[in-house]
Amino acid sequence: MVEKFLANLSLNLYLNYLSMKLKISTLFFVFIFNTSSVIAQVQETRTMYYGNETREYTIYVPATYNSSIATPILLSFHGGGGDGLSMMLGTNDMRPIADTANFIAVYPSGSGGAWMHKAPTNYNDIYFIEAIIDTLSSQFNIDNNRVYACGYSEGGIFSYELACRLSNRIAAIASVSGSMLSDSYRINEYGFPACSPSHPTAIMLIPGTNDMNPHSMYNGFPPYYISVIDITDYWSSHNNTDITANVIQIANTNTNDGSDVEKKIWENGDNCVSVVELKVNGGDHDWPGTFGNMDINASEEIWKFLSKHNINGLINCPTNNYVNITPEKKAKIISTVDLFGRETRSRCNSIIFCVKEDGTVEKKVILNK
Repeated sequence: MVEKFLANLSLNLYLNYLSMKLKISTLFFVFIFNTSSVIAQVQETRTMYYGNETREYTIYVPATYNSSIATPILLSFHGGGGDGLSMMLGTNDMRPIADTANFIAVYPSGSGGAWMHKAPTNYNDIYFIEAIIDTLSSQFNIDNNRVYACGYSEGGIFSYELACRLSNRIAAIASVSGSMLSDSYRINEYGFPACSPSHPTAIMLIPGTNDMNPHSMYNGFPPYYISVIDITDYWSSHNNTDITANVIQIANTNTNDGSDVEKKIWENGDNCVSVVELKVNGGDHDWPGTFGNMDINASEEIWKFLSKHNINGLINCPTNNYVNITPEKKAKIISTVDLFGRETRSRCNSIIFCVKEDGTVEKKVILNK
């Protein structure tokens, strides 16, 4: 009787062992099969030896990442004295957006907290960023036609540099509380080439009219940084957009932040790109939605705008790749002059004449809204 009981017990234990082994093997197989296309959420700060020093960048890969799908990258640049991790945690947290929109958020760190080192300098960090893009492309399935950049303050200035001088890798950019270098400063002081983007480039800028930081004053800080009007003039001219912006007043949902937002859109550019200014009237050196103005969320606005584009322009634009199928497409403006024939930029409350490449001249009256 005892022998029979022990025999049955041994048999049951052996059968349970086999069953458990089968389940473990099945689970292991499922795990291996799934990880061939889907990885777990990743957030880590990585290092790269570049330019004779160890550099850092933080990445966030959402759990929705699938290696069988080409995935966009959004590079986010901190202000002067900051670093990538603090940019993610304290200013521009793109992680919740990446979780639903499925892109990889990248937060590089400038050497010594700087992107634009005091000239003259040997630093030219656009190539550090290119090295990051190349590294990530070797490790993930990256959509290299949808690499975007955005930045705050000095990081915003650097975002313009990427659009100007790493144009072949950058689809579109956004700058928050950050100006753009004048070509004279870029060439004569830094020794960098002039801004020369190689394709129509969608641009979003979010400036504050009361910002007194030299990196981002609304009226510029000559001879180093150009004004917001000059920035929108440059990019709307490069993109061959409508010369006059459409203006939309954003609802002032937070009356306690001392500011409101006016949206200006220069539309109908080559390959359907546009230039958008979210002008924060009364705004300071802020990142709206995190601090400062609370009528808009800069992070959400940036992704909503940038994600519509790839390196060829607006995604699904019928005239992408520079194929002009619209017979009445306007001739490109080659210069603007005032009443006295002097070259000028558009200014409020002024009359300008737009000289076009086909020899025609168009008169424009620019009024202050």
